[in-house]
Amino acid sequence: MKSFKLYSLEVVDDDRSVEVPLTDGLILNKEDDRYTWLLEAYTDLSLYDYFKKISEQNRDIIVEAVITKKENDPAYFQTKICSLNKFEKHISVLFEGHLRRNKSDYSELLLDILLQKGLNGPELLKEFKEKMKSKPKIKVKNP
Repeated sequence: MKSFKLYSLEVVDDDRSVEVPLTDGLILNKEDDRYTWLLEAYTDLSLYDYFKKISEQNRDIIVEAVITKKENDPAYFQTKICSLNKFEKHISVLFEGHLRRNKSDYSELLLDILLQKGLNGPELLKEFKEKMKSKPKIKVKNP
């Protein structure tokens, strides 16, 4: 297994996303034959009802994770909540899932969005370079 610091986490829920303010976070690549990842978010108690509802529905959710430091490209995981623990002022949410390789490359997602906006030529290149530096959030749809 390999472990990494979870820098930021966002739940992509249909047409909206929920940024999860992390008190602490950890991500583990289990390096098993199923390519399983575990993501643990230690976050604010106010999100308990939100995650409890998702957990009770036992549905897949897409999470966008930035690993180790802000400058890293976000990675998208298709996950399920496998554990939700309530503490005095915080909760721990444990996600288990798989890296979404088909749409996980930030640069491809960004380029696709810019092309859909009708950008091309020098205008496309300029916008692409600016966005690659600023790394705005990109919304992806749940499958």
